[in-house]
Amino acid sequence: MRLDLTTLNLVLAIEQTRSITRGAQQEHLALAAASKRISDLEARLGVQLFERRARGVEPTEACRALVRHIRSLHASLHALESEVMEFARGIKGHLRIAANTGSIAECLPPDLAAFLQAHPQIRISLEDLTSAEVQAAVAEGRADVGVFTAPLLDNRLQTWTYKPARLAVLVPKGHALATQAAVSFDDLLAYDLIGLHAGAAAQELMREQALARGRTLNARLQVRGFDAIAQLVEAGLGVAVLPEEPAERFAKVFEVKRLRLDETWAQRDYVLGVMRQERLPTVVQRFVDALCPAVRREEERSKA
Repeated sequence: MRLDLTTLNLVLAIEQTRSITRGAQQEHLALAAASKRISDLEARLGVQLFERRARGVEPTEACRALVRHIRSLHASLHALESEVMEFARGIKGHLRIAANTGSIAECLPPDLAAFLQAHPQIRISLEDLTSAEVQAAVAEGRADVGVFTAPLLDNRLQTWTYKPARLAVLVPKGHALATQAAVSFDDLLAYDLIGLHAGAAAQELMREQALARGRTLNARLQVRGFDAIAQLVEAGLGVAVLPEEPAERFAKVFEVKRLRLDETWAQRDYVLGVMRQERLPTVVQRFVDALCPAVRREEERSKA
């Protein structure tokens, strides 16, 4: 069965506008032609895509599933067009990376620099997202590679362990906890916590740990960026949990102190993920090999 882009774009337009008439207008089709395309598609797929109602249409679950694939197809086509056009400019590849804030602050930049030095004809674009958003971007084809922390939320991804990491605590100098070298999460729950915005992996992890203790997370302030967190901690507005390496750097710059977070869940891994497929594109495979060389050596041993 062959599906044409015009019909798929029409489905997307109707789903967005909740109207066959407006969807047809958006795609510059006559209403009768649009209606026939939808009817023919429903017949070929054997499912109903839209429920006709007095004031428009409502997409069915089958339609919503189809729309997800159409959006993924659009992302792939956009990537295809961009990458092919870049060959005309002498660039031999374009790698779209989505990464969470912790990996960007802690370990990713030097590895990106080394990769670009070894592959100067590859262009990299990097987007800062939450771990959940990173996984969605890769699974939906909006990014080629993702770097994030557990848990894995989408089984469409193939993953490898990238680098270990640890969470630490940042408190103002002069704070009641500042005399200690290490603190437990229970110690922190008595104070206002400054963290990243909702959806960030560390923030969700702390919320779950608080709920497991029957406590409430006093998330007084939530911001984007570790620099902002450090400045708010310095101002005495609360304490914070963030990756250890940025915490150590901030302790040298701001009037704050880094403490060890004495919890097993404070130890975590950054994960490299790609869309699960039989064969990775060459540029993606090179990036995986560069950031996870142990995986490459294991694959070579298994083939020997």
